[in-house]
Amino acid sequence: MIETMRGQVAAYPTVQVRDLKAMDAAHNEVGFRVTLENGEAVTGAKLLMAFGVSDILPELPGLTERWGKTVIHCPYCHGYEFSGKRLGVLNLSPMSVHQATLIPEWGPTTFFLDGGTIEPELAAKLDERGVTVQPEPVESLVGEGTSLSAVRLRNGAEQPIDALFIGPRNRFNSDIGEKLGCVVEEGPLGSMITVDEMKATNVAGVYAAGDITRMGHTVTFACADGVMAALAIHRSLLFGDKPS
Repeated sequence: MIETMRGQVAAYPTVQVRDLKAMDAAHNEVGFRVTLENGEAVTGAKLLMAFGVSDILPELPGLTERWGKTVIHCPYCHGYEFSGKRLGVLNLSPMSVHQATLIPEWGPTTFFLDGGTIEPELAAKLDERGVTVQPEPVESLVGEGTSLSAVRLRNGAEQPIDALFIGPRNRFNSDIGEKLGCVVEEGPLGSMITVDEMKATNVAGVYAAGDITRMGHTVTFACADGVMAALAIHRSLLFGDKPS
């Protein structure tokens, strides 16, 4: 998908693609100067940040190799493929209980507390949704290849499941936004750069789009954000930035 997009963008004679990591960015007489990992610098009148985020996965044996396949994060992205199957939710944060109340919509669900605790009123909500609560600490995930057949508990027992939902924290793939002075707010699972409806940050001429600006991470949202930011940047180049 990325290669297709790059090929389409490269059709424009004014576009240059640098397959290098951006290390720093700062204001200059043109607008912005971005320094790449090889020391090269590129300049532009406006700057759009869309460097994305990375998930911080728990150190649970068997999880990393199944991530995105049978260990998943979003029922709206993957729920249909596992409809009616044995599902689990791993307790990673206060948001995990909310996730566990949602997942039964797609199949019978076990909430793995992993040695944690749960408030009585939240436990009652899970019970109303038919969720089984497993209090034992989790030791590893079991299955052939990237398939998942069970969660192995520390006491040696195995709980059969076909897919495990987790809500991991995430981190920015770059600190350039913070270096430029963009306002960053803390969300339930990670930081987000604050933008307005046109995807402009608090720093004049700097825009941000995609997962770095929202809690819900999907390709569709990210693409839509990019379209809005591009429209805003083009208009600001023609008519100037709107007054703050």
